[in-house]
Amino acid sequence: MKKQILTVFSLLAPLALLAGCGKSGYDYTRHISEAREDIFRAETEEFSVTLSFGKREYPYADDGVACPLTPLAEISLVGKTGEDYAVYVAGEKEWGGEMSYRNVRGDYYYSESVDTFPEGSVTLRVEWGEERREIVATSVKTEHTLTPQEALGYAVAAEKESLERLTEQGAFMGEFRVRLLRRDATYYYVGIVDKNGRTISLLLDSETGEVLARRESK
Repeated sequence: MKKQILTVFSLLAPLALLAGCGKSGYDYTRHISEAREDIFRAETEEFSVTLSFGKREYPYADDGVACPLTPLAEISLVGKTGEDYAVYVAGEKEWGGEMSYRNVRGDYYYSESVDTFPEGSVTLRVEWGEERREIVATSVKTEHTLTPQEALGYAVAAEKESLERLTEQGAFMGEFRVRLLRRDATYYYVGIVDKNGRTISLLLDSETGEVLARRESK
């Protein structure tokens, strides 16, 4: 679907917007149903691995209603050996386990609810067959990377008219998916989902909040 590139809006947005609130003081952050806060990456000759940390509602559904959030760690591994993998994450308490293969994405996947998230880097142990490797995965974030709440503030400023259409009797009738992404660079995805599952998708610069692309599903 063709992306519509938007012009840069002012980086001097009010501090209230950066906190996820509109000019009226409305707290849009309470409608966040997913917030991916950090991504860690590592690669060897045998595999590449990505860890994502954040919070997600349960049950997870595109229904415009934000449910209570649960801390969640997700690990994706692309292997080059054709064997099954297990991954373990070091910390005060080691966690991890055997990964499941996902045919649609062509990767191995593991998820677990965790109490704390690492900062900067994390040590992993990857096992397959009779082999095992210990590797350090590093965060894609810099000191200038926005928080999910700040990214949402920029999205709210850019989609003021859209949010007004989704507001009834002073209450916002929708939910937000806010995900840190890493492709050729680091971005934020912000999805604005209404009660019928229709979604406005925004791609933001992860440091300036500039909206780089917009797509709307019907």
